[in-house]
Amino acid sequence: MPFPGIKKLRLILIIGLFCIEYFQANAQRNSVQIILSKYIFENAPFDACHASTLVEIDKNSIISAWFGGKYEGSNDVSIWSSVSKDGNWSAPIEIANGIQNDSLRFPCWNPVLFKAKNGILYLHYKVGPNPRAWWAEFKTSKDNGKTWSKAKKLPEGFLGPIKNKPIQIANGDILYPSSTESLDEKKWLIHIEKTDANARNWRKIVIDCDTFGVIQPSILTYPGGKLQLLCRSRQNVIIESWSADNGESWTKLKPTNLPNPNSGSDAVTLTDGRQLLIYNPLESGKNWWEGRSVLKLAISKDGKSWTNIYTLEEHPKGEYSYPAIIEAKDGTIHLSYTSLRKKIKYVKLRLN
Repeated sequence: MPFPGIKKLRLILIIGLFCIEYFQANAQRNSVQIILSKYIFENAPFDACHASTLVEIDKNSIISAWFGGKYEGSNDVSIWSSVSKDGNWSAPIEIANGIQNDSLRFPCWNPVLFKAKNGILYLHYKVGPNPRAWWAEFKTSKDNGKTWSKAKKLPEGFLGPIKNKPIQIANGDILYPSSTESLDEKKWLIHIEKTDANARNWRKIVIDCDTFGVIQPSILTYPGGKLQLLCRSRQNVIIESWSADNGESWTKLKPTNLPNPNSGSDAVTLTDGRQLLIYNPLESGKNWWEGRSVLKLAISKDGKSWTNIYTLEEHPKGEYSYPAIIEAKDGTIHLSYTSLRKKIKYVKLRLN
């Protein structure tokens, strides 16, 4: 029979652990202020949607895009868009499709919006039967997405940003986080593509992927030309690479301590220098969608030690995935993600 003192000690430990969990949970909630949380649309002219992207176009205005159709990979899948003014989203409109001629059409994939320093808004996306055989197209807008140019193909051998936004470095050059999936489906490899400030003179920068299967990197920035990539992988963990020369060369890939179920993530460098990541923090299951039922925000000062600060979604099953995240000029954070493949969820928040 345990001594009375041991029973008391156990009770104290249990109470102590409860208090720690309580205060940690409250600290996480208090570090994030949700300003707005809503779906971009309630009713849409498509059955399924996925892979949203966001960019700030002017004060209090955000534009989003995603692909939508009968189902992912269906030939009717197009790129759709909506604009938010003061939190009110316009009705979705189609802004790109895969029509080749009167009898041939391919699905569209993974739009990426990017506004360059010269004011031009870019829409990058993919067209093709699947990610092993797709090609890259883009459109431009000089009026913040009200009208778009005709679609153009990128130069042969270039894919542009695969899922996440490019960055524009101090000299004006643009870096595009890119990746390839081989036709035999055995190799996933990341690389960087680079252009001048006018999105011309495309060049590819190779990265040593070691034995990892990786796609869809995000780019984070640090002082002195230091950059970091965070990648989706088949290894149940987010994989990273670092550059010390503005992306001209990169370290061999290595795993972080962030679990991930082979699902897309996104990250952004805040104006105060901190790094913010949105990701699924579980491991994969038997089916491809398993592990995508929880979606969290994590923050870091150095890109090495990450702390979860907010839970956006937490369910026993279901898919809440493929997020996008940006910081607006007023310091607010804007993010979007797929909700059950039926809607795109939008959240505006502020870090306290």
